[in-house]
Amino acid sequence: MDPAAAAVLVVNSAEMRRRIERGIVVLAAGALLLAVAPARNSLESVLDALEGVRSFKGTALSPDGARAAWVERVRSREGAETLSVVDVADLATGTTRRISAGADARAHREHSPAWSPDGRQIAFLSDAAKDRQLQLYVAPGSGGPARRLTGVAGQLGHPRWSPDGRTIAFLFVESSSQEPGALVAYRPDSGVVEEKIEEQRIATVDVASGKLRLVSPPYLYVYDYDWSPDGKSFAAEAAEGSGTNNYWIAQLYSIRIAGGEARSLWKPPLQIACPRFSPDGRSIAVIHGIMSDEGSTGGDVYLVPAEGGEGKNLTPGFQGSATALFWRPSGEIVFTSHLDGEDGVQSVDPATSKIATLWKDAVSVAGFSIARKGGAAAAIVSSFRKPPEVWAGSIGAWKPVTKENAGQTPFWGTANSLHWESGGATVQGWLLPPRTVEPGRRYPMVVSVHGGPSSVNGPGWPARWNAVIPSQDYFLFLPNPRGSYGHGEAFTRGNVKEFGYGDFDDILKGVDEAVRAGPIDPDRIGIAGWSYGGYMAMWAVTRTHRFKAAVAGAGIANWQSYYGQNRIDRWMIPFFGASVYEDPEVYARSSPITFIKKAKTPTLVLHGDRDSEVPTPQGYEFWHALKTLGVPTELVIYENEGHAVSKREHVRDIERRIVGWFDKYLKQAG
Repeated sequence: MDPAAAAVLVVNSAEMRRRIERGIVVLAAGALLLAVAPARNSLESVLDALEGVRSFKGTALSPDGARAAWVERVRSREGAETLSVVDVADLATGTTRRISAGADARAHREHSPAWSPDGRQIAFLSDAAKDRQLQLYVAPGSGGPARRLTGVAGQLGHPRWSPDGRTIAFLFVESSSQEPGALVAYRPDSGVVEEKIEEQRIATVDVASGKLRLVSPPYLYVYDYDWSPDGKSFAAEAAEGSGTNNYWIAQLYSIRIAGGEARSLWKPPLQIACPRFSPDGRSIAVIHGIMSDEGSTGGDVYLVPAEGGEGKNLTPGFQGSATALFWRPSGEIVFTSHLDGEDGVQSVDPATSKIATLWKDAVSVAGFSIARKGGAAAAIVSSFRKPPEVWAGSIGAWKPVTKENAGQTPFWGTANSLHWESGGATVQGWLLPPRTVEPGRRYPMVVSVHGGPSSVNGPGWPARWNAVIPSQDYFLFLPNPRGSYGHGEAFTRGNVKEFGYGDFDDILKGVDEAVRAGPIDPDRIGIAGWSYGGYMAMWAVTRTHRFKAAVAGAGIANWQSYYGQNRIDRWMIPFFGASVYEDPEVYARSSPITFIKKAKTPTLVLHGDRDSEVPTPQGYEFWHALKTLGVPTELVIYENEGHAVSKREHVRDIERRIVGWFDKYLKQAG
């Protein structure tokens, strides 16, 4: 009703007149709010803008620190898939050029740059010769055409030069068309189902002749490796059997290059990553800790004798999580870390275990590399305020090399690092407000739980719904409960055999802290997550009615049925202490389905149809239970997607559905 029209109505009843007068005031106030309240960003414009953010993967600094190479992701001309290119910059002049194996200007899949020891050549992988078949190429470091070294069929990765520069090693899955890793879509089964094991081996190629040789034995799957300083052996992180499933029992091996013999040096209690030889060849440094995904690294720095023996913890009590490590010629180890919501770079003296912080800040540091000479480093750096760029220079005094995202601005306000007490520990998380917060108004909030659980909500440029939700006038809360990286190994192990208990308590107490810290309506809070975060969303709605809406992406509804459905069941042993067949109760007590009759919260369930980490029956099971119990729910399955949904149209559909779901259940006036 128009207030002006209402004002001229002839009303005989005094009570009716008073009601209409009150209505006039409310309508006038509403009109005033509409006049002054800023409209939220259109969702499609936000999605378009976020797609325009250029992303990078990995850096490689020349041995003398004078040139930096990196990989930039680009979209194909049709925009349907993501490709990548390799760029190299002269840090003194700032000039940048592109290295490519292609003869045309078309982008390919080109990545994994690696400098020769003398800095005169750079190796990289490219599918320029045949789409989706990577080969190893070498190009002059100063510029010039690339030369192809391999002509193989299979999966290639992680090229590394020998100390003398005559040979390049790489990881190789011969004759395989399946991209390695548990995140990609698996091949559907048909006929008699058998476990097919495709081993990833270390191969070498002679740079001069192109002669190829498979070095590591065929029964080992190698995840990472390093050359010994004398070039006679490899240190390898490897396991027997399926690579997708056996990362969690990987051991540290020594592999002789001459004969290919493998010898176990250390069988670690938990997981290891990043094996790196010391400059004198006497020791191998690794990162050791509880890790829920290969490639998502966090733990303490350990030192293992090159001849074998127990690992020594060089960072006991370190209240952070090492993520990558590098040796300096002096024998000092430099490592990157997550540290109380920030990222840092530390060094540790292997002789004394003395740790020094070289730099730390509320920014995300990824793809870190270090020069063999001097103190230069390169990395992909981003923050809540600044999108990713490649940075290089002396650690702590580095400067941006690229300006690809200079025109990008955040769709959110200033992030606030929150701390709260829970379970006798200090827990940290990030509170991200909308870009504009109106005085006197209370806002809905969405809690976004990270995957893993061994992972972290870091201080980098948000991606996917973490970027979209604040743009739509929501506060976003990013907690790092026990089980997360960033507070030491004891904290990361804090949810072992306790999924959904202490970690969920941490989240709930964090929600209380967020409500105290911002103008948030405690009656309009939702929860969302993917993978372990999806599980936590499922768990939340069966344990409390505090959340008014939930989105569970690739979540685990039933740990007991999940154990027999997924293709990576070995990851569960370190976290549950035994298999489901030996201790079914520990799995049942952490399963949302056990408490499903308590669920009342509207829940959107999302899933890829070829997910090997969290198979789709988990989504069906939770959706079916909610539907049967009369709880509002919706299940969306994305065709030909694995655990990491990657197709552009599917990613955008997910963001639209998440916003629509929360708008439907959280958007009443605050």
